Amino acid sequence: MSTTRKLWLGLAALLISSFAVLLWVGDVVHQEAPPLPTAVVTSEGQTLYTRADLQEGRQVWQSIGGQQLGSIWGHGALLAPDWSADWLHREAMAMLELLARDEGAASFASLDAEHQAALKARIQPELRHNTYDAATDTITVSPLRAQAMAIVGAHYMSLFSNDPATAKLRENYAMRDNTIAEMEHRRMVTAFFWWTSWAAAAERPGSTISYTQNWPFDPVVGNVATPTGFMWSIFSVLFMIMGIGLLAWHHARHVSDEPLPAIPVRDPLADLKPTPSMKATAKYFWTVLALFLAQILLGATTAHYQVEGQEAYGFALANYLPYSLTRTWHTELAVLWIATAWLATGLYIAPMISGYEPKFQRFGVNFLWVCLLVIVVGSFAGQWLAVMDKLGLEHNFWFGHQGWEYTDIGRFWQIFLFIGLMLWVFLVGRALWPVMRSKTATSSIVGLLFLSTVAIGLLYGAGLMWGEHTHIAMVEYWRWWVVHLWVEGFFEVFATAVISYLFLKLGLIRPHTATVGVLFATIVFMAGGVLGTLHHLYFTGTTTAVIALGASFSVLEVVPLALIGLEAYDTWKKQHVAPWMARYRWPIMFFVAVSFWNLVGAGMFGFLVNTPLALYYMQGLNLTATHGHTALFGVYGMLGLGLMLFCLRGIKPEAPWREGWLRGSFWCLNIGLSLMAVLTLLPLGILQLKAVLEHGYWFARSAEFMDRPLIHMLVWMRVPGDTLFAVGAVLISVFVASLWLLKDRRTPTEPLVRERPVLVAVERKELEEA
Repeated sequence: MSTTRKLWLGLAALLISSFAVLLWVGDVVHQEAPPLPTAVVTSEGQTLYTRADLQEGRQVWQSIGGQQLGSIWGHGALLAPDWSADWLHREAMAMLELLARDEGAASFASLDAEHQAALKARIQPELRHNTYDAATDTITVSPLRAQAMAIVGAHYMSLFSNDPATAKLRENYAMRDNTIAEMEHRRMVTAFFWWTSWAAAAERPGSTISYTQNWPFDPVVGNVATPTGFMWSIFSVLFMIMGIGLLAWHHARHVSDEPLPAIPVRDPLADLKPTPSMKATAKYFWTVLALFLAQILLGATTAHYQVEGQEAYGFALANYLPYSLTRTWHTELAVLWIATAWLATGLYIAPMISGYEPKFQRFGVNFLWVCLLVIVVGSFAGQWLAVMDKLGLEHNFWFGHQGWEYTDIGRFWQIFLFIGLMLWVFLVGRALWPVMRSKTATSSIVGLLFLSTVAIGLLYGAGLMWGEHTHIAMVEYWRWWVVHLWVEGFFEVFATAVISYLFLKLGLIRPHTATVGVLFATIVFMAGGVLGTLHHLYFTGTTTAVIALGASFSVLEVVPLALIGLEAYDTWKKQHVAPWMARYRWPIMFFVAVSFWNLVGAGMFGFLVNTPLALYYMQGLNLTATHGHTALFGVYGMLGLGLMLFCLRGIKPEAPWREGWLRGSFWCLNIGLSLMAVLTLLPLGILQLKAVLEHGYWFARSAEFMDRPLIHMLVWMRVPGDTLFAVGAVLISVFVASLWLLKDRRTPTEPLVRERPVLVAVERKELEEA
C-alpha cells in the first residue's frame, strides 16, 4: 500500500472517530444541561420568575447585542461586566448586607473579620445547594435570597433604563440610555441574568461542582477551581510535551532527503491567461479591502468607547451607533473579509488548476458576489434596527441580532449565507472536477483542497442547528462548531493545500513530496482540531467529560506550531530559488508572517489560555483577546492578504508592482499588531488576572477596576499600534487600486521585475550542489 493511500485512510479514520466523539459529547451536554424551570418560587409559595420570563429575558438580551454587550458565562465583550459573575457577586453581597443588618450592624463592612467569615459561611450553602425539583420543575429560594434578588434586580432595571442614579455606570459600561426601553423587558432580562448566575453556583445533583464547573472564581460564594481542573491541566501539559517530542522525532526521522526539483528557468505561470471567471474575482478583492478598512475603523471606535463611554470626543455616538453594534460589526467584518479573500482564492485557482472554464462560471462568480453584498448590507441593517429597539422581539431572531458572538446575524441571513457557501462549493467543485476525476500526481492535493471547501461550506450549517429557544448550553456547543472548526480546523487544511499547490505549480516542490506533506499536516491539524473545539465549552453548563476531552486534545493544536519556525524558513527560502521568484516576493512574505503569528499568536498566546485551570481564571479577560487578535488577523488575515496578492499577480500580470507600498504595508501591519498586543492587550490582561486572583472574577470586569487611570492609559497606548496598523491597511489598499488606476510608466524594454544579474543556470547548479 502506498504512503499516500495509508495517509488517506489514516485521515478518514481520524475524522470519523473525532466527529463521533464530538457528537457523543453533544448528546451528553444536551442531557446534563442546567435545567430551565417552569417557575422560580420562594419557600413561602410566591412566584418570582416563570419560564416565559427566563426565555423572553434571553430574547431581550440577544436583541440588544447579547454577547456583544458584556458576557454570559465568560463568552462575549470585555468592556461591560460578565452578567453572570456580576449578578452572583451582587446577590451574595446583598444577602450578607441583609444578614448583617438583622444582627443590628450598620453594614456588613462594619463587622470584624470573624463575623464576616461567619456570615459568608451561612450564605454559601444556600447559594450552592441545588433546590431544583424535577417533580415540580421548580427552583425554590429562601425569603432572604428572594430579598437579595429583588435588590439586584432593581439595580439592573435602573442600569438598563435612563435612571440618573446609574448614569455613571452606564457610561463606564459604554451603554446607551434606555438600552432596554420597556420596563417589563427590563424585568425579564433580570430573570435571565439570575438564572445564568444560579447555574454558576448551584451544584449538579450528586456532585460538589456547579453546572459551570465552579466558574466564575468568587471566594465569597465558594466558587473555587475544581480538582478536575487541576488534574486535567497537568495531564494536558504532559500530553503536549509528548506530542511535541513525537513530532520532532518524526521530523528528524522522516525529513525528506530527496533533491530539489529542477527549478524552472522562467516563471511557469508567466503564460497563464486568466479566464473570464478568474478575472471576475477581482471585485472580491476590492470588497475584501473595503471590509478590512471598515473593520479597522469600527475597531478603533470600539476601543475608544473604553475611554469616553458613551461618546467620541464629545459627540454622543452611543445614541446612533452603540458599543454593542460597533463591536458586533467589528468582529463580523473580521470573519467576513478574511472569508471573502479565501472564497475568491478558491474561485480563482480552481480554473487555474484544471485549465477548464465551465459554462456560466463567470455568471456564477458575479452572482455570488452580489449575494454576499446583499447579505452584508441586509444583516447589518437588521442588527442596527434590533439594537436600537426598532425591530421588535417577534422579528429579531430571523432578521435582527441573534446575540451570539461571531454568529450574530439573523436566521434568515444565516440561511442565505449557507446557500451562498453551497454555491461557492459548487462553483469550485465543477471547475476542479476534471482534475479530481483524473489519476494524476496532483489529484490528492486537489481532492483535499476540494474536501476542505466542502467542509467549510457544510460546517457553517452547524449555525442552523439551534432555534430561538434552544438551551444556551447547546447553542454554545453548536456555535463553536462554526467558529472553531472553521478557523482552527478546515481553514488550516484549505490554506495548507492551497499554498502547497501554488509552490507545486511554480515547480518548487515535487508532487509526491507535496501530497505526503499536505496529508500529514492535515492529520496533525485534525488530531487536535476537531476535539479541540471542547476547550471553548469548559464553563458553559457542560460536564466534566468536556474538561477531560478538551484538555487532552485541544492542547494538541499547539503541537504542530512547535516546529513552525522550520516551515517559515523553508517558505522564506523559496523566494530566492530563481530570479523570477521576485514576482512572488510579497505573497511569500505574507506567508512567512503567517508562520510567525502561528507560533506567537496561535501557539504561545493560545497555550497561555488553553488549559482548564488557565482558562478558569482568564476566560473573558484581555489575555484571551491577545490570543484572539494575534491569531485571527496574524494567521488568517495575513494568509488572506497573501493569497489575494498571489491572485492579483495573475489577474493583472502586466501591471507594475510598486513594492515600496507593499513593503510599508507589510511592516506596518506586523509592527502595529505587535504593539497592539504588547502595549495594551497583554499588560491589561495581566493586570486583570492579578485582580481575579486577589478578589474574584467579578472584580476584574467591574467598573471599579476598568475605570482606573492606569487602565485608561493602557487603552490610549493602543494608539501607536492601531495607527501603524491602519496605515498598513491603507497602503495595501492603495497598492491594489494602483494596479487598475495608475498607468505603467516603464519603458517598453524595462522588465516587470528587476532581476538579479546572475545567470539562472549558474544559480541552479549552486542550488543543486548545496
